[in-house]
Amino acid sequence: MSSERPPTIDPVAAARWQASAPARSPWLHEEVARRMQDRLQWIRKAPQAWCHWDMVRGGIEGHALVSARYPGARVHVHESSGHCGQAARQLLARPWWSPARWSGAGPQFGPPPDGSVQMLWSNMGLHTAADPQDLIARWHRALEVDGYLMFSCLGPDTLRELRAVYASLGWPPPGPSFTDMHDWGDMLVHAGFAEPVMDMEHITLTFATPERLVEELRDLGCNLHPERFSALRGRRWRDRLRQALADHLADESHQGQLALTFEIIYGHALKPAPRVRMSESSAVSLQDMRAMLRKGGKEH
Repeated sequence: MSSERPPTIDPVAAARWQASAPARSPWLHEEVARRMQDRLQWIRKAPQAWCHWDMVRGGIEGHALVSARYPGARVHVHESSGHCGQAARQLLARPWWSPARWSGAGPQFGPPPDGSVQMLWSNMGLHTAADPQDLIARWHRALEVDGYLMFSCLGPDTLRELRAVYASLGWPPPGPSFTDMHDWGDMLVHAGFAEPVMDMEHITLTFATPERLVEELRDLGCNLHPERFSALRGRRWRDRLRQALADHLADESHQGQLALTFEIIYGHALKPAPRVRMSESSAVSLQDMRAMLRKGGKEH
């Protein structure tokens, strides 16, 4: 596994998208959040505290589902962009007449302190990270020992039909190349996670018109590929794109509607107790030392 940043994501474009992405949850993100929430039924121990990383884009309705599953848990909501942070506070604000508003039981905003949560939840955001290994390392630090990560993201088969259309017309790629689930598993292990479980599924979305398809794609994201077309496109190109979509994406099995494939990757991993061999030169963080003492000082 390479330790380099994704070669098909432009860091500048990724930062601009994060700063300007619509402060709402696309339908696909909400659907994936619902499916990922169903997987929590296999988790035996409920977290006392959990963090929703980038809730506004990841799924506002999904947040409500997880909160309802763990009603007694403390909630941290961390948004990577300022405008989504403001939206999160407004969306989760309690009315003045609600007793919960004055009980101090509302969500805490901002990054969780190191080792403070037993579950970190991230839905449909990892594939847009310009430095995903750094992001995974931040998740690892936020989790308590024996805590777990739940995440989802897009996989390599996503938009395969659209990529074929662009290639046939000789255009640059319509988006970055998404990481395979096995590589995500390797990154998790490299970051210190244990027992990663990865799986995937394909979801096909259909659209009645090219205009509706393009509108949905704009809501989901933008082209972060370094080799994307660098100038503005004109009306003639737009019309050619719409015609190409109508000609190549119509699917008879979906009554002639335009079909796009999305590969959804789901990941789950644990944060194990640190494995440290003491020597004269060993340096152990206070958090890791406390974890080892709670485990009786035994190596795991």
